[in-house]
Amino acid sequence: MEPFVRLTGKVALMDRVNVDTDQIIPKQFLKRIERTGFGQYLFYDWRFREDGGANEAFELNQPHNQGAAILVAQHNFGCGSSREHAAWALGDYGFRVVLAPSFADIFFNNCFKNGLLPIRLPESTIDQIFAKGTGGSAFELTVDLEAQTVSDGAGWQVSFEVDPRRRYNLLNGLDDIAITLQYEADITAYEGRRRTG
Repeated sequence: MEPFVRLTGKVALMDRVNVDTDQIIPKQFLKRIERTGFGQYLFYDWRFREDGGANEAFELNQPHNQGAAILVAQHNFGCGSSREHAAWALGDYGFRVVLAPSFADIFFNNCFKNGLLPIRLPESTIDQIFAKGTGGSAFELTVDLEAQTVSDGAGWQVSFEVDPRRRYNLLNGLDDIAITLQYEADITAYEGRRRTG
């Protein structure tokens, strides 16, 4: 997993509540066995018309949102089924951070396990971020996981909190397997003792 320390990136605004995992990655695309390749299907039913053409009205299809690495949404982002594919699709599309007032618990946990940083911010702070994007202009934010801050480079800054263990894992690019492999020598020694004992 790629470490996450500090990111300055373009922001995409999604002014929607209760965005569920079936909208993030529709069920018909869950047949893949790899963790990659899901980005092309992210928000598929919203991004594309029935004829397969791009839905110009959808947020992520707006020119100023192209190449965004930070997604800002409203309450209860990632609700619905527990599919880990939702985090995979967001990451594969290019997002590294999701800011929202609240997240569904399973989605929130899946993000951390897959190198995506979900940050809970007060609704008033999310409203401030949405105000920065009024008028459809592109803007950037800097998310600093070491300092636990979000800033705009023009004096606006807010703090956020992340569980220390999750913060450590993201800063060091450690997923569950990598954490286990830190103890590989101990595991090998234990297995060796079991075979000879």
